[in-house]
Amino acid sequence: MRQQAVTQASEQNGMDVALAALRQSIARWTDKEGLLGTAIPGVSLARRGAPTEPMSYMYEPSLCVVAQGVKRVLLGADTYVLDAHHCLLTAVDLPTVVQILHASREQPYLSLLVQLDLRELAQLMADSQLPPSQAQPAGRGMATGAVTGPLLSACQRLLDLLAAPQDIPILAPLIQREILYRLLVGEQGARLRQIASAGSPSQQIARAIAWLKRHYTRPLRIEDLAAHVHMSPSTFHQHFRAVTAMSPLQYQKWLRLNEARRLMLTEGLDAATAAFQVGYASPSQFSREYRRVFGAPPFRDITSLRHMAGSARVYGYSQVDQ
Repeated sequence: MRQQAVTQASEQNGMDVALAALRQSIARWTDKEGLLGTAIPGVSLARRGAPTEPMSYMYEPSLCVVAQGVKRVLLGADTYVLDAHHCLLTAVDLPTVVQILHASREQPYLSLLVQLDLRELAQLMADSQLPPSQAQPAGRGMATGAVTGPLLSACQRLLDLLAAPQDIPILAPLIQREILYRLLVGEQGARLRQIASAGSPSQQIARAIAWLKRHYTRPLRIEDLAAHVHMSPSTFHQHFRAVTAMSPLQYQKWLRLNEARRLMLTEGLDAATAAFQVGYASPSQFSREYRRVFGAPPFRDITSLRHMAGSARVYGYSQVDQ
């Protein structure tokens, strides 16, 4: 018992040291607020010096590790809380609402976002001879998991490359592959293997989501999209909701409204033009649905966003923010 306690204390001390090092690295490379891209493809860092209001955001397949602070992510009726001990794994593109809960100027919210390449994931499963997940109904495409020492070590070595940019092209892909491996053999590995396994319900829904992202301006017929991924309409609807916490039509509406918001915010389009470009035939319907999702009509919402950000960069909204 005493030896076990000593081992646990040693492991906890190692985790504390690793987290402190990660906090220092993220703070070093984030000299301003918001989410910042890095010289490493697919790797971003976030910093916030105060709590934020809830903001809509599309999570792409990614790993989010919080080094300091607390963030809440809402997916439908589900709530995910991230802190220094719990990371967020996202396996498919999911519309969410995010909010920083704990952050201050003295102890800012600091996090690392690593995008996941699902094709590399499938290749890694084959190369490492990891068995595909057993056939089962589709589950949520998002989950929290415990942060581990090996995962923190890989994340730290990835950020260390920022100080040696000449090494990034060679070493970054190797470390990102290691991160994928750590996730595959971790507690949420089965979820990733489901997404990467050809013919699984989760993989079929991932294909449907990819189609919706490319064709969200088109009228949506559930029967056609279900046939595209070789499912019956009822089965497709059931699995789609299981993965995304919403219906296909709700998902399409979210894509349309957020793209319209981006067009108004970053390209200066008026509401009617933005609505038409994303597939709405009725400006009044667009305004009603926009207000229902974002809490204010388009003009007032965009004015507020510009006032908050002072630019087109708004935390938790842009496709590159998280």
